[in-house]
Amino acid sequence: MKMKSLIAGGILAAMASTAALPAFAQDSVYVPLFSYRTGPFAGSGIPIANGMSDYLTMLNERDGGINGVRINIEECETGYDTQKGVECYEQVKAKNPLVISPYSTGITLQVIPKAGVDKIPVLSMAYGLSAAAVGDVFPWVFNPPATYWDGASAIVADIARREGGLESLKGKKIGYIYLDAGYGKEPIPLLEDFAKAYGFDLTLYPVPGKEMQNQSSQWLNVRRDRPDYMIMWGWGAMNPTAVKEAIKIRFPMDKFYGVWWSGGNDDAGAGGEDAKGYRTMNFHGVGSDYPVIADIKKYVVDAGKSQVDPAKFADNLYNRGVYNSMLIAEGIRRAQELTGKKVIDATDMRAGLENLNIDEARLKDMGMEGFAGTLKLSCSDHSGHHQVYVVEWDGKDWQKSGEWFSPMTDVVRPMLETAAEEYKAANSPWPERTEPCLSN
Repeated sequence: MKMKSLIAGGILAAMASTAALPAFAQDSVYVPLFSYRTGPFAGSGIPIANGMSDYLTMLNERDGGINGVRINIEECETGYDTQKGVECYEQVKAKNPLVISPYSTGITLQVIPKAGVDKIPVLSMAYGLSAAAVGDVFPWVFNPPATYWDGASAIVADIARREGGLESLKGKKIGYIYLDAGYGKEPIPLLEDFAKAYGFDLTLYPVPGKEMQNQSSQWLNVRRDRPDYMIMWGWGAMNPTAVKEAIKIRFPMDKFYGVWWSGGNDDAGAGGEDAKGYRTMNFHGVGSDYPVIADIKKYVVDAGKSQVDPAKFADNLYNRGVYNSMLIAEGIRRAQELTGKKVIDATDMRAGLENLNIDEARLKDMGMEGFAGTLKLSCSDHSGHHQVYVVEWDGKDWQKSGEWFSPMTDVVRPMLETAAEEYKAANSPWPERTEPCLSN
């Protein structure tokens, strides 16, 4: 494991796992960021790590932190490896972190049982266990602004819109190509249920992690099966490889959908002009035309306090990292409001996340008007199942395609509640919720 401290916005030292605990300022809070700047998933991990770190650093540099409390930022390199991620968790928990952002479904699944025991909230932003949206069962886990099941339902809903309605899906063939790991398997139960409910044929194309850059057999099968649409749940090197393979077999790119994690600029860029039409889901702004992004450039990038390649500044996954750290910062701010304390702890942070209510006025205050949608969580709803939209590759960059729309929440939410109870039963004895529902 490689850890590095980005205290007060600057990289101070690389820390070995046996190093002494850092001496943080009294009016500060500790936020570790799990990252993967190395290995086969680095193509996806680097821009996200940069966006996450740069947003929090910007708050330190521009505002002196959050209400006078500076954020001590420390990365822990996981390489997207579950065991290394668990080691990161065990290492950082001794330093009283406010929140853990695993940035891996595999790591998230491992730390979910630990969260309630160690009293450290887990923020798995739009990834992880979809059923964790049910706060009554998972009081220490949060997955806003939407779950994987919301994402899959949104893709199906957009396909149905193009075909003339859900009833028009009957007899259609939809292929699902996915990383053969917890991440890629997560939406399969929903897709299988939808296939039965709406009458489409679902074909699965698993891609082993070691074969991410060798998908020729899967795409030859796609060419043989001739699905009407393809859905991808890819990550790292799998995404650009899949885009290139789809082009090679001449699959119509406007009928190829990726979840939001398959929407990096390098993912579609691997196909260049030939990838034109490739579509992914999104829940934040693309590009640099937002005040918040301008402030990051001014206070962090131009000041030499960022690791981002200037050519990749404000690309789609960089902005994803910015959005993620915004949720962390707003959780801190909300916890301060609820408790009246400046320096909060992890228990306070859990309540802050649970009571997030980011309205249009707050988005404007943050310089995020048009960058993100409103977001509201509650004791029972730790995701919000918020609106998403489609972005489409124009050959050079991502462009918004259509308006924001809601996932199929009325259908998905009851399924999540059932899945939460099934998880609880499978992991018996699962503790009953005792955490109070705070409000202010």
